[in-house]
Amino acid sequence: MGVCDETRPGFPRRVGRQPERRRARGFSYIGLLILVAVMGIALAAAGEIWHTALKREKEQELLFVGGQFRRAIEQFYRNTPGQARRYPLHLEELLRDPRHPETRRYLRKIYLDPMTGGTEWGLVTGPGGEIFGVYSLSEEKPLKRAQFRLAEKDFEGKTKYTEWVFMPWLR
Repeated sequence: MGVCDETRPGFPRRVGRQPERRRARGFSYIGLLILVAVMGIALAAAGEIWHTALKREKEQELLFVGGQFRRAIEQFYRNTPGQARRYPLHLEELLRDPRHPETRRYLRKIYLDPMTGGTEWGLVTGPGGEIFGVYSLSEEKPLKRAQFRLAEKDFEGKTKYTEWVFMPWLR
């Protein structure tokens, strides 16, 4: 009886030999690590796609809001009483035109800059402080660089949002 009989109950097992199920656990652990790594890569890719989609949405909002400012500045200029036309001196004048006795609004509110999230805008001003146009204060690089509408054709090839200046085309 010098040979080890592992089938008998209570008989000690051979030293150095591991049961089958213990070796299988190591493979499961490696498989789990690979699964976690693959999921991490997939989540990183999804995050990048989500970030790009969010930035495109903000660009579209900037184009809309800038267009609203452009239209409001143009209407303010065109609705000047008398012969001497002028541009607004403050963005708040677009909310309620002080030159008329009745309430005239060209904007409902001062919009937030979608790129910075703040209410502060860059202003294109004249020598008398009048506001000719607005632009975002964001120094980020735009995703959209071509295929703009006619009103935004000047934005093609621009490298920063600060270069997207919204001014009326007055004739």
